[in-house]
Amino acid sequence: MTTQGKTYQFKLVLLGESAVGKSSLVTRFVKDHFDEYRESTIGAAFLAQTISLDDNTTVKFEIWDTAGQERYKSLAPMYYRGANCAVIVYDITQTSSLDKAKSWVDELQRQADPDIVIALAGNKTDLEARRAIDTKAKYADEAGLLFFETSAKTAHNVTELFTAIAKRMPLEQLANNPRSRRGLNTRDQVDLDRTNGPASDGCAC
Repeated sequence: MTTQGKTYQFKLVLLGESAVGKSSLVTRFVKDHFDEYRESTIGAAFLAQTISLDDNTTVKFEIWDTAGQERYKSLAPMYYRGANCAVIVYDITQTSSLDKAKSWVDELQRQADPDIVIALAGNKTDLEARRAIDTKAKYADEAGLLFFETSAKTAHNVTELFTAIAKRMPLEQLANNPRSRRGLNTRDQVDLDRTNGPASDGCAC
């Protein structure tokens, strides 16, 4: 007798300062592709990807990749509202990006769903020689976050990051809650898949 597998669908939002590599991370995860130079996201872009946890369990992430520029910060609550999980990205070569990441953690813990699963990603490990930030595993542990250091360029820990999030989701509980599937409606979608000028450092890794 064949057992029918289940697919669980969750809304995931990416947050972080501009040019830390959010779009590159999600593009690597969804398309297994990397562009050395990417243009900055305007508003937000939407992508989707599935992960098979076992023969009977599949998690589908509906992913909102948000713009990191300060002028778009006021739009962020529209995208993290109703999110089941979030990836907050910083650049290991830029100390200011970690400060921004911590402010996003604080905001989500105050204003997002109290059960949201948050992962902190220190991106651009391929630039180890330029590292300015030591590993923040202790901070992540104290804040109750998943933590990975990643490289969108080399694909280091990218799949592992999203798989860990999928495994952390309380699948049955959220799947039986209609609110767990709530996302943006068409009226909320702002400038999807559009781009602006190049990111400040020109590197998306």
